[in-house]
Amino acid sequence: MTVWIAVGLTALGCYLVKLAGLTVPASVLRAPVVRRLAVLLPVALLAALTALQTFGGDGGTFGVDARAAGLAAAAVALLLRAPFLVVVAAAVLVTAGVRALGG
Repeated sequence: MTVWIAVGLTALGCYLVKLAGLTVPASVLRAPVVRRLAVLLPVALLAALTALQTFGGDGGTFGVDARAAGLAAAAVALLLRAPFLVVVAAAVLVTAGVRALGG
């Protein structure tokens, strides 16, 4: 029963956050600071998630594995201005290759 209470509270919280976003006046959303934040915040959150998933080891320790090689391959592909699908494919292939070689 405790799980369903958590699910219900989470659903209610998500609804309230969405409702709060809809009730913000348009003048606040047009402010330059808010516009800059709206552009930069998703990029920063995605970068933090990528770093945590790539370098976060077990128990809060720093760890490097095959994902770091895949991230490096993606960075090189981005520097070479490759299309998005090529960047993703390079990261996947390098990560799989390193794992296949036992790294």
